Amino acid sequence: MSYAELVCQSNFSFLTGASHPEELIGQADKLGYSALAITDECSVAGVVRAYRALQEHQYRVKLIVGSLFRCEQQNMVLLCPNKSAYSELCQLITQTRRRADKGHYQLERKDLSAMKHLLAIWLPDTECDKLHTWAAFLKKHFAERCWLGAKRHLNAQEEQQVQQLQHLSRQWQLPIVCHSHALMHQPERLPAQHTLTAIRHGCRIDQLGEAALSNAEACLRPQAKLRRLYPECWIQTTQDIADQCDFCLSELSYQYPSEFIPSGSTASHYLKHLVEEGAQKRYPEGVPDDIQALIDKELTLIKQQQYECFFLTIYDLVQFAKKNNILYQGRGSAANSVVCYCLEITAVSPDKIGMLFERFISKERNEPPDIDVDFEHQRREEVIQYIYQKYGRERTALAATVISYRRKSAIRDVGKALGIHEAKLDFFINNINHRDKEIPWTEQLSQLGLDPKSPKSNDFVSLVNTLIGFPRHLSQHVGGFVISASPLHELVPVENAAMAERTVIQWDKDDLETLKLLKVDVLALGMLTAIRRCFDLIKLHYGHHWSIADISNLGDDPGVYKMIQRADTIGVFQIESRAQMSMLPRLKPKSYYDLVIEIAIVRPGPIQGDMVHPYLLRRFGREPVDYPSEPVRGVLERTLGIPIFQEQVIQLAMVAAGFSGGEADQLRRAMASWKKNGKLNAFRDKLLSGMTERGYSEAYAERIFQQICGFGEYGFPESHSASFAILAYVSAWLKYYYPEVFFTALLNSWPMGFYPPSQLVQNARCHRVAFLPVCINRSQWEHQLEASPSGWSVRLGFRQIKGVPRALCETLCHKRPPQGFRHIHELKELLPMNVLQALASADALRSMSENRYACRWQLMDDTQTLPLFKNEESSTSGWGFQPNLMESMQEDYASQSLSLDHHPVALLHQAGKLPECTFSEQLPQLPHKALVTVIGLVTCRQRPGTAAGVTFITLEDHTGLTNVVLWKGTAQQQRHAYISANLLRVEGILERGDGGVTHVIAGRLEKLDHLLDDFTCHSRDFH
Repeated sequence: MSYAELVCQSNFSFLTGASHPEELIGQADKLGYSALAITDECSVAGVVRAYRALQEHQYRVKLIVGSLFRCEQQNMVLLCPNKSAYSELCQLITQTRRRADKGHYQLERKDLSAMKHLLAIWLPDTECDKLHTWAAFLKKHFAERCWLGAKRHLNAQEEQQVQQLQHLSRQWQLPIVCHSHALMHQPERLPAQHTLTAIRHGCRIDQLGEAALSNAEACLRPQAKLRRLYPECWIQTTQDIADQCDFCLSELSYQYPSEFIPSGSTASHYLKHLVEEGAQKRYPEGVPDDIQALIDKELTLIKQQQYECFFLTIYDLVQFAKKNNILYQGRGSAANSVVCYCLEITAVSPDKIGMLFERFISKERNEPPDIDVDFEHQRREEVIQYIYQKYGRERTALAATVISYRRKSAIRDVGKALGIHEAKLDFFINNINHRDKEIPWTEQLSQLGLDPKSPKSNDFVSLVNTLIGFPRHLSQHVGGFVISASPLHELVPVENAAMAERTVIQWDKDDLETLKLLKVDVLALGMLTAIRRCFDLIKLHYGHHWSIADISNLGDDPGVYKMIQRADTIGVFQIESRAQMSMLPRLKPKSYYDLVIEIAIVRPGPIQGDMVHPYLLRRFGREPVDYPSEPVRGVLERTLGIPIFQEQVIQLAMVAAGFSGGEADQLRRAMASWKKNGKLNAFRDKLLSGMTERGYSEAYAERIFQQICGFGEYGFPESHSASFAILAYVSAWLKYYYPEVFFTALLNSWPMGFYPPSQLVQNARCHRVAFLPVCINRSQWEHQLEASPSGWSVRLGFRQIKGVPRALCETLCHKRPPQGFRHIHELKELLPMNVLQALASADALRSMSENRYACRWQLMDDTQTLPLFKNEESSTSGWGFQPNLMESMQEDYASQSLSLDHHPVALLHQAGKLPECTFSEQLPQLPHKALVTVIGLVTCRQRPGTAAGVTFITLEDHTGLTNVVLWKGTAQQQRHAYISANLLRVEGILERGDGGVTHVIAGRLEKLDHLLDDFTCHSRDFH
């Protein structure tokens, strides 16, 4: 006779359970349990993870789906014997969650009375005076589907409680079943459970009192011990209940909506019809034979896998966007198919990138297709609301994102629970270098003053390590929608999100993937907003009509690629970062596919896997290109024998090591979670043995495995890179041919991208773009193009001024007289004083006043509000206040984050306050290895995880940007200067690498903030 644990909460009962679902199911199997029910409180969020572990490890224990509820001081566990009961449970959780705020639920007794399929285990509070009322209620509505739950945790007065349960059982004919109400897989997790309880109660562990578990019995215990604690009939009842529970998550499936299919047609016929229509548009001179053969092949595979409605759902969304002039771009494995190209889901033509459709949808791997659609970030909400309006909240919701403890949050919460002062915790968090792989964070704590020999310190470190990775709460996915033909709550519970008018399911994207359930990713991309704005401005001012497809079809423009090769890519999508700009002169892209490689190669995966340097050597003929076999050639030929894309790594495992489709899928999952659990190591032996058996050398096999580990850090899929490369090229083309339009659109789309407005303006001026200041009589809310004798100039808009609301500015522009405002008192009637002060600070009222200081005096002068002086001009004569250049610059930055008139470094140089230095524009004239001193505003600090502790700093002066490399030792010795400086002086050695890439290797750092008084430049740090 075996035992089944029917009451068990994982750590998805947030801040209550102290073990992962995977740990619980594994321990239950180890202990020989026949079944384990995961019964998180009003949730099934953790059950898929237990199911995944069950499948991967082939555990023999049965997994039962259930949930625990609390109603009127009584606890109730509901278990699912079949699929009908599971749907009932999901609907119950949905109802109780939707009627309460996020993170809470509200269960009423009438909800339980409607349950017709669920099994109930009542965990009565024997001190409650309504026991008999509850017993009568459960007997009436659950009849033979209800049991009394009895637990023994070896606490005081436990015998008396058991006797009360037995009396209740006899009186109401309710059978007793034993349970452990497990919160941990092993008793060693008790300190973690106490810590979680203290965090939940907002107190220290030593203040918990009766809220703390008195011992470690709330865990999965050996069966021998359970038999000593419980009568055999109670243990037999656990097995009897488990035998009734046959539901498995593999039974779940759902259908995509089909209402958009015309009457009398089928999904297959309608999809084929749309593809044929789209093919005529894409190929107006006739569909080439090879493309038609590919269309037929893809449609056949889609039909075999029954994915027609998925593609039709995506098509419906992009058609909505197209009709409403919302720019979009599809990406992902399936998005790069010719079917998606014909459906106008993507602008990537299949003849631009030779990718096999079997990599998109594989019958063997049985993976769902992957299509993400990026929409303009300022208009994505329109698409989201369309989804809700079309399908209703009953049939669509966002996927969840599990917010888990990371080191910083774990240090803070554990420290509070242990009574460590919050100021001390802040000190630890702010001074630990979390990216330092050589000095563990625990050693850094010792350097910061924590006694490593103290028992409390050891507890602190141990508990922090335990909690890292524990789920903290559910949040909403950035845009992954699950859309169903039937009510979604029949498949998975739905609950309220923190954001108004949002609902989320209780599973994340990994759970959906485990169950082979499809989601539609509706994502936001700032560059699409900028490109659409570019097209609108070009149409308005030049009369030209452009689209992404039009520009792509022009072919590779040599002038655009020369600009890219010079790394003149500030503002250009995906290739504007420090790392990308360093790679561009080395790789020298000259075609679309070169951009695909460029975008993917500057990622931790290829860098960690040591793929970048060999690829560059082969690209320029400095190393021979060879392949150990023809199958490997088929996978790696397009990247010169070097695996650069995530898909190539998976393919290599299949063709070179004999991985099956299922094993390749497991490898892909392990790569995705490598940072979290290190599961890739389990594949090492199979990969090495599989490759050596097929004639590959052991050294080559080991190299491939290390490259796979590199991709586990972060590899980029070719399908996504192909889509991003289109947008990278289009944005570069717009910058090259329409720079004034490009920068206007970027600034109107901000915040987005890598650079603040001040750097965008500086780079625009390098492209001969003129800027005009914000003006009360000329500016609109957004930045505009304004005709000038030399062409088009950019007039800054009110949006650039801090503290100025959009609605007020739009009202102001609407009421602005044709001749403009002449007197400040006219503005006082339209705008509140705080907005007027903000406009004055930005010098936007200069047409009415000598300068911003005189303007402030006028704002304080109430004389014109009197009827007698209403038409008199306010006089500023006699005050005599004239701002100096430094003060004006500082106020420009404070009010607008930029200055059109002066750069801080230029002013200091003109005033003779700067030490001798070399400016950015002068560096190309200096020889390699020259000693150099540079000074600039710190605009960016980066310390990539792939850089072995190296920090990259970007300095800005009035002539351009300087890249500084700071070795780890230098950074540690001069930490204060490199972390806190706004204005930094660097003495170092100039290095010029491949393609003329120039860096300054830092030696000595000096903080020069005192030269700028209170000036602050906000840098982009360690993103």
